Amino acid sequence: MSNLELHPPARQCGGLSGISARPVRELLSPRQADIGGSTVVRRLLPNLGRRMVGAWCFVDHYGPDDIADEPGMRVPPHPHTGLQTVSWLHAGEVLHRDSIGSESTIQPRELGLMTAGRAIAHAEQSTRPHPRFLHGAQLWVALPDAHRDVAPAFEHHADLPVVTASGLTATVILGELDHTASPGTTYSPLVGADLALAEGTDVRLPVDPDFEYAVLTMSGATEVDGVRLDPGSMLYLGCGRTELPLRALSDSGLLLLGGEPFEEKIVMWWNFVGRSQEDIAQARSEWMTGTRFGEVMGYDGAPLPAPELPPVPLKARGRVR
Repeated sequence: MSNLELHPPARQCGGLSGISARPVRELLSPRQADIGGSTVVRRLLPNLGRRMVGAWCFVDHYGPDDIADEPGMRVPPHPHTGLQTVSWLHAGEVLHRDSIGSESTIQPRELGLMTAGRAIAHAEQSTRPHPRFLHGAQLWVALPDAHRDVAPAFEHHADLPVVTASGLTATVILGELDHTASPGTTYSPLVGADLALAEGTDVRLPVDPDFEYAVLTMSGATEVDGVRLDPGSMLYLGCGRTELPLRALSDSGLLLLGGEPFEEKIVMWWNFVGRSQEDIAQARSEWMTGTRFGEVMGYDGAPLPAPELPPVPLKARGRVR
């Protein structure tokens, strides 16, 4: 999925300043963004004051939207560098095409994982015909410096491992939860899990005290560590936890995101993750001149042009303002 802002700000992310070794409860407010077609998202990362959770550096939540009479998602071909994208659905279907020849239809609770590495382009759109409702999340993971130039790749995992407890079903999207690992490729210690809770469930989920965590509410009403969350809200939880209290006030869906705090400092601008102004400027130039990223075949429409670079230098700084 693309950042379609016409004037995207440069985000300086990473570094260990501002990471608490103790649990916190920081509610993050979303802002709305249009990503094409009839899809409007709630952008939760990067956020004012909080740019990353572990290696997770971008979180969009969209839907549930009734798209029976709408085109649904329609994101033209666009480039990525230095990151992985994670497509996650609760309802609907999304057709993924990319410049290494992948074409795959992602359905609910299946993992679509694209590793951009040194360069890739892709497009995403609702299938034709498509289901009535569209509901999901798009997430980015920053690649550490040692792996940011790996060869681009795409994985589609339809069968993911599950952790269960009374009233809780946790699908492990990426990384590891409670000694259960996803088949998706990772490059840093992290976890992404989809938590389905039945109304009245009151459980404590085991977590890694060395990870920082956040929880995104996909549906229903829950209390996470005593904080009431409604759909579209995200709670940053900090580090230092061995368990996470969850209570479902209705049938609910949550996304748990976590990982070791990302020590490296990065620059994130538009759809690129780099380490310097020069990284970003080179990627933008090569996208606009048709080199490095390849071509996405099969999409009915023109690729996205890159916005103009901001007039101020892009510098890699810390992970919080």
